[in-house]
Amino acid sequence: MTSIAVIGPGAVGGTVAAWLAQKAEHAVTVCVRTPFETLAVETPEGTITATPRVAASPQSLEDGGLSPVDWVLVTTKTYDTDGTMAWLDALVGPETRVAILRNGVEHAEPFAGRIDAERLVPAVVDIPAERSAPGRVLQRRNGWIKVPAGAAGEAFAALFAHTPIAVETVADFTTEAWKKLALNCAGAVNALILKPAGVAQDEGAAEVMRTLVRECVAVGRAEGAELSDDLPDQVIAGYRAADPGSVNSLHADRAAGRPMELDARNGVIVRKGAAHGIAAPANAMVVALLNAAAL
Repeated sequence: MTSIAVIGPGAVGGTVAAWLAQKAEHAVTVCVRTPFETLAVETPEGTITATPRVAASPQSLEDGGLSPVDWVLVTTKTYDTDGTMAWLDALVGPETRVAILRNGVEHAEPFAGRIDAERLVPAVVDIPAERSAPGRVLQRRNGWIKVPAGAAGEAFAALFAHTPIAVETVADFTTEAWKKLALNCAGAVNALILKPAGVAQDEGAAEVMRTLVRECVAVGRAEGAELSDDLPDQVIAGYRAADPGSVNSLHADRAAGRPMELDARNGVIVRKGAAHGIAAPANAMVVALLNAAAL
């Protein structure tokens, strides 16, 4: 039996928790703010359900004998890092591996010094999903996860062998993380105008998205990523091929009045660009406007 804890079962976290729980040999625990009895995910293959153990506090894990675990999957938003640490203190033992399924390109930095590097697995995730209520998720596409090559990455991939989610180990994780950031940074346009993916069909909106991605490409290359000149067009093609009603997490958070992962998705391009002497005015602009809109 492999014990797995998922911290933050929102759209992506709820999806992966439900799929992992489909294997009888997995003992899945979800670490939540708002408890629920059943996890139900409407997937491209049909609805799947699961009844994972639910923990509403780190103390309840220890009281219930649910820690430490073999694997922790961190799927919280980047602005929830402080709260995540309390869960990790309760869940992580000497052999625990920790996978970081988050947006951005700074997966490992917040956890350096707390988790040994060989037991830390950064993960780039592309699983379009939306949470409608605690324990209720719409998964629009099976999607994929990419992790660094190596023993820990291979062990992580094995957790998903029974699922339709494609998990791949890659030799150049830096490039994969920046390619995903290119997709994410363009999504700030959706959040700014509160329009779903279909807005990319409008050429004016698409060109603004391309401008955000061009800045991402320039900074990513300075960070060591191998990014092609046509990546902006690839991103737009992906948006145009997606379900036109699909809503990214930045858009969903703004619409719901929740904090947004602006720094991880657009601010990081500005910050890292400045360190290399590369201006990113379009990304700086959308960060400023979305921050002002949240006041």
